[in-house]
Amino acid sequence: MVPTVGITKAITSLTDIRDKFNLRQSDDPQFFTEWYENLPELTESEKESLDGLKNRFFYYFEEGGLTEGAVNIIMLSPLLELLKLYDPPFRIWAEKAVEVKLEEEKDEDLNLEGFIDTLVVQNQLWLVVIEAKRYGFNASLAIPQILAYMMANPNQRIPVFGMVTNGEDYIFIKLSQQGMPRYSQSRKFTLSNPRKNGLYDVMKVMKRITGLLERE
Repeated sequence: MVPTVGITKAITSLTDIRDKFNLRQSDDPQFFTEWYENLPELTESEKESLDGLKNRFFYYFEEGGLTEGAVNIIMLSPLLELLKLYDPPFRIWAEKAVEVKLEEEKDEDLNLEGFIDTLVVQNQLWLVVIEAKRYGFNASLAIPQILAYMMANPNQRIPVFGMVTNGEDYIFIKLSQQGMPRYSQSRKFTLSNPRKNGLYDVMKVMKRITGLLERE
């Protein structure tokens, strides 16, 4: 019987990603241009909504670290609503179970399984919210686990995208399994800059990526 291990226990670092999936970070600057090239403009109405979301985040943040459930409600869900990702032709799955089978060279085969407690769009865009008190409010620490979840994508012929956030910081990821699996990540977009609303850039990148998703 093939043993099964939880993804969050088996994948805790980028070294685990390299060792278990033979997944490497791409050094090709053209691999992931979607986070900075040909970004769409925002309407004044969208900017006004994003300003409200930034103010809302810090209103709640003043009371202490936010749980992933709170960030989902006050930040991620409104962003998806602005992008109209809840409506046709898009479809969102919440609390999606995933499983990845690894073929170990030295050890027996191993199944990794997990349960994403956030959203997957069209099996092409994975959105993971992390809890501040669990990760020290550092969104980048969730990248190994979102990559493991993205490797479970059933449609391996096209690149897939991901985003991790703790409400304040946002990082985008692109993964391709064509040939040798490889990935790349964007810079960190943050709300901590008092002179600029980082959600403007987040929204532009999300618009760019969702424009690439295959419609059903």
